[in-house]
Amino acid sequence: MTKGRGRQATGLAGAIRSRDAVRMASPRSGSGRRREAVDWPEADDVMLVVAIGRWEEAALAEAYRRHGGGVYALARRLLGDERAEEITQDVFVRLWELPQRFDPGRGSLRAFLLAQTHGRAVDRLRQDTARANRQARESRLQLRPGYDLEAEVWDLTIAERVKVAMSELDAKERTAIELAYFGGLTYREVASALEEPEGTVKSRIRAGLRRLQSALLAWNEEEAP
Repeated sequence: MTKGRGRQATGLAGAIRSRDAVRMASPRSGSGRRREAVDWPEADDVMLVVAIGRWEEAALAEAYRRHGGGVYALARRLLGDERAEEITQDVFVRLWELPQRFDPGRGSLRAFLLAQTHGRAVDRLRQDTARANRQARESRLQLRPGYDLEAEVWDLTIAERVKVAMSELDAKERTAIELAYFGGLTYREVASALEEPEGTVKSRIRAGLRRLQSALLAWNEEEAP
C-alpha cells in the first residue's frame, strides 16, 4: 500500500466510525438479525454491496481492498495526490451511505466506483476551471481598463454552448471525452479506467466529438444574420 493510500484507509475508517450514531438512529433492514460469519475475500461484489446495506463494515473494508487502489489511481491521475485521498474517501463513504445506488444489472462494482470517482473529479476540475477563468477575467479587467467586454461575453457564451452540447451527448461518450480532455488521460488510460476495449473508447470519443461539432455548427448557423 502506498503512503497516500495508507492515510486514505485511516481517514475512511474514521469517517465510517463517525456514522455509528446514524446507524443507531436509522437502522437498515435486517440490522437486528444475527449475523453469520462470512469469508469476505471469497464473496462476490454483489454480496459485498448487499452486506454493506446491512451495515457490515467488514464488507466495506473488503470492497475498499479490492477497488480502493483503482479509485485512488484514477482520482490521483485527474487531481493529484492530496485531493485524490479526499475523492477516494468520498466515493467509499457514499457507497456506505447509499449502497442501493449500485445496480449490478448495469455493470460491475468497479465500473460503478470509477464512474463515481470520475464524476466527482470532473466536478472539481470544472470548479477549478471556473475559478481560474473568473480570476483571469478579473485580472484582465483590472490590468486593461479598455478590455473588450463584448468579446468577453462572446467567450462566455461559447463556453456555455459547449457545456450544453456536452450535456446532450450519450453518457458513455461524455464520460470518455471528459476523461480524455478534462482529465488528460490517453485513450489507453481511459479504456483502462472504464474497463472497455481501447477501440471502443476511441470510437466513442470520435463519435462524441462529431456530435459536438455538429451541435456547435448548427448553433453558429442559427446565430448568423
